[in-house]
Amino acid sequence: MKPLAISSSLSNVSSLVYGCMGLGGGWNKQSITKEQVKQAHGVIDQALAQGINMFDHADIYTFGKAELVFGQVLKERPELREAIYLQSKCAIRFEDQGAPGRYDSSSRWIIDSVDSILARLNVDYLDMLLLHRPDPLMEAEEVASALGQLHVSGKVRHFGVSNMHSHQMSLLQSELEQPLVANQIEMSLAQLDWLEQGVLAGNPQGKDVNFDPALLQYCRNNNVQLQAWGSLCNGLFSGIDISDKAQHIRQTASLVSSLSQQYEVSKEAIVIAWLMRHPANIQPIIGTTDLSRIQHCSEACRLTLSREDWYALYVSARGQALP
Repeated sequence: MKPLAISSSLSNVSSLVYGCMGLGGGWNKQSITKEQVKQAHGVIDQALAQGINMFDHADIYTFGKAELVFGQVLKERPELREAIYLQSKCAIRFEDQGAPGRYDSSSRWIIDSVDSILARLNVDYLDMLLLHRPDPLMEAEEVASALGQLHVSGKVRHFGVSNMHSHQMSLLQSELEQPLVANQIEMSLAQLDWLEQGVLAGNPQGKDVNFDPALLQYCRNNNVQLQAWGSLCNGLFSGIDISDKAQHIRQTASLVSSLSQQYEVSKEAIVIAWLMRHPANIQPIIGTTDLSRIQHCSEACRLTLSREDWYALYVSARGQALP
């Protein structure tokens, strides 16, 4: 699997990321079980067998249980720590004590969140910490102070963001000594605004497109790795029942199936390879806990879609011809 060069100390990161949101059971307050820990062992082993060595967490995933079961695996097999790259996210807070669900990029919350993440994961450091959502009350200088402390202490080696615009990244970077090296956003064959924003520049069709027009260029110019969450579209084009979906979705699923036969790979591989064909060097995140599907996704790393096939998928997925 082709490694990505996010930075010199992340030069061997895989071109796919395993997203751990599905670990730890449901979104409830129940304790983790032996079966859930066994499941985590299985997906980690399968990911590594397919050359996937980066694992994505967030402190909120299954109310912290995703990190807990992963941490139990590392407790039982500490040798795994140096064979993988761990990233997690913070800054989303659930409703509590009369306060609504909210975002929190205050220094105290970030530092405390990282301490809790490290404890759940049974590790001394994170390879990467991402700020999960833009906080309207973010003070860039305060965030920079917190991230600086985490870096100096050795608790976090690299920093990034998630779901941020380029101007938000630029403001934050202006106060940071460390570079922001990743931005995780929703990008897929079903969520096309990241492409449409540029393609429909000055065109009336683009009036309802909601995407920062400078983000892709900002990330490419500043060596920021784009990570794609939702990359498999929840199976929309690779297996779930879509008999009640719009014609262009059914047509795209049929095209994915045809191309999977042509390239002799899985449907999942076609969906992911479509993202990876873009010159922004997108790093898709896969979150399936199905071991065979993890293997299917890894097949994307051995194919390059032709320009014609890439456009065929794009035009089909958008549901109308390009302007």
